[in-house]
Amino acid sequence: MEQTQHWRKLDGTRIKGPIEDEIRSVLVREKQAGHELKVCIGTDSQVKGSDIDFATVIVFIRKGKGGFMYIADRTLRKKMSIKERMLTEVASSVDLAYRLTRLFTLYGVDMEVHADINTNPSFKSNDALKESMGYILGMGFAFKAKPDAFASSSCANKMVQ
Repeated sequence: MEQTQHWRKLDGTRIKGPIEDEIRSVLVREKQAGHELKVCIGTDSQVKGSDIDFATVIVFIRKGKGGFMYIADRTLRKKMSIKERMLTEVASSVDLAYRLTRLFTLYGVDMEVHADINTNPSFKSNDALKESMGYILGMGFAFKAKPDAFASSSCANKMVQ
């Protein structure tokens, strides 16, 4: 589903090579440093005129010691309903989680997939909640929605604003 993504760190440093290689190096380095990690993957989008900007993030939390993240952004020129846009965000996150899950399992790192979807039915994004939850849980990943989905609703959101 994803086209080639260009990954970077929060400071703007571009990642050369596949994100899987970068994540493997991070996991080795963090384990050697004695950090216990948790990973949260999320995507958010923002409509800007006839474009939709998407940002997918991999947020590493060092339990009790801060965190860091990687970002990939892309722009689509396409009209989408809110539900289609929410499901596209979820599909981007699930695709990435699927590509990285073997590494996280190998290094004993817990992972969650965060969806920028409101659990309150009065919000339009809620229309995609059932499908998104089913997709994420059906793929075997832990699922978080708003207000607990900080990777998508805070971290990725800041990248598309």
